[in-house]
Amino acid sequence: MGNPGDATARLVSALRTADVIAAEDTRRARSLAASLDVEPHGRILSFYDHNEAGRIPQLLAALAAGETVLLITDAGMPSVSDPGYRLVAAVVEAGHRVTCLPGPSAVTTALALSGLPVERFLFDGFAPRKSGARRAWLQELVTERRAAVFFESPHRLADTLADAAEVLGSGRRAAVCRELTKTYEEVRRGTLGELAAWSADGVRGEITVVLAGADPVSADPADHVAAVLRRVDAGERLKDACAAVAAETGASKRELYEAALAERRSGPDH
Repeated sequence: MGNPGDATARLVSALRTADVIAAEDTRRARSLAASLDVEPHGRILSFYDHNEAGRIPQLLAALAAGETVLLITDAGMPSVSDPGYRLVAAVVEAGHRVTCLPGPSAVTTALALSGLPVERFLFDGFAPRKSGARRAWLQELVTERRAAVFFESPHRLADTLADAAEVLGSGRRAAVCRELTKTYEEVRRGTLGELAAWSADGVRGEITVVLAGADPVSADPADHVAAVLRRVDAGERLKDACAAVAAETGASKRELYEAALAERRSGPDH
C-alpha cells in the first residue's frame, strides 16, 4: 500500500484486534499501524519467503486455538507475487476459514491509468530476469489480444523494454507506472520504442508495466506468404522464415511452409 490513506476500515480494525499479525517485515507492519494510529492488540511475527515453512505450523496452531491471524505483506497482495500462497493453502486444507480484506492493487490501478484498452487482460507477475527467458516470454505475447500487465525491477526495466520493442515491435503501445499511489507517482505512456529510450537513463521506484494487446492478425497462411518470401530473399532459410512468421501471426507453420513452396514453384521470381 503506497498511501496509508487508502487503508480500509476493515484493515484498521483487523490490525487493532487480530491475535496474531504475520508480517513480511515486522518493522513495516509497526510503521503501518502507527501511520493509521492503531495499537495492535496481538503479537507480531515475521513471515517471509525464507521462514514461512517453519511459521506455518505455528500459525495453524494459533487458528486451532481459536485465535485470529492477520497476514500482511510489504508492497502487494499476499500470495500474489508476495508470500502467502502456502499459508492460505495450508489453512484451507486444515479446514479453517480464510477471507481477504480487499485493498489497493497495483495491477488494477495501472490498468485504469494506462489509457489502453484493458477490458480483457492477463497478469504475469514479474518479467523473467534473464534476457533469453524474457524474450521467450515476450514471444508468447506477440499475438496475444489481451492487454498484459506485469511487475519489473527498476534496474531491469530498460533491458525489458528494449527486448519488448524488438520482439513485439517498437510501435506497440504501453504504459509504465511508477510508485503508484505514492508521493512521486508517475505514468509514462507511449510506444515501446519511446518508453525504451526514456528508461535508458535509469528509473527508480516500484514499476508496473501495461502492454497493449496485439492488433488482430489473419491466421490464413495465404495472407503471409509474401512476408515469408521477403525473409527468404533476405537470406533466411525457408523453414526459419516460416517459423518466424508463424510465431508473429498465429498461422500454421506447416501450412505456411506448404503455401510458400507452392508460391515459389508457380511464381516467375521464385
